[in-house]
Amino acid sequence: MMKNAITRTLGSLFLLASLSAAPAYAEGTANVGVASDYLWRGVSQTDGKPSIFGGLDYASDVGIYVGTWVSNIDFGDDATYEWDLYAGYSGEAGDFSYDVGYVYYAYPNGDSLDFGEVYAGFGWNWFGFSLAYTTNEEADETYFDKGLYIEGTAEWGITDSLSLGFAVGNYFFDSDSLLEDYLNYNISLNKSTEMGDFAFMISDTDESDVDPVVLVSWTLGFDL
Repeated sequence: MMKNAITRTLGSLFLLASLSAAPAYAEGTANVGVASDYLWRGVSQTDGKPSIFGGLDYASDVGIYVGTWVSNIDFGDDATYEWDLYAGYSGEAGDFSYDVGYVYYAYPNGDSLDFGEVYAGFGWNWFGFSLAYTTNEEADETYFDKGLYIEGTAEWGITDSLSLGFAVGNYFFDSDSLLEDYLNYNISLNKSTEMGDFAFMISDTDESDVDPVVLVSWTLGFDL
């Protein structure tokens, strides 16, 4: 089990009860994309093969959002796709930004692989910090339950449409987990165009049995 062994990131849109009190204004967006690999916290979810993905998001003007994201996967078992559902609250205060929420990773045709995470992210100017804590894992054996992932990021704009990003993350697993703690890191070059966003990334971990990965991707976002 590889995750799943880490865009970013991401069902039909589900509505929280709290949304009923939100103003009538809301924004719906969608995204589709392809990538040479599906990396999650430095580990491939497609066994090194390409991924096709897409998602839907709904956000109110008070900062509440819900969304869903789907991608193909390959763990070497019956599971063929991942379906994520998430909800949270985000906002900004000057140069400071924040985002807190919950995401559920579902594998409908897998064998009890589902689990959830509560997460929080904070940003200031070029820098970001996030953490995620695993909850309600359904696997019979302990993999991610009580696992904690922390990550620091930095991104600099080279031009109005070109940026350079860095990320370093560490996964801490519970003492009963079948997985061991590991560090992952990447550098990426990101280009925004009218035809979508393109990214080139080099990613690696401190695990001796995981080779560095070169990833290219294209994502197109649009309003609904």
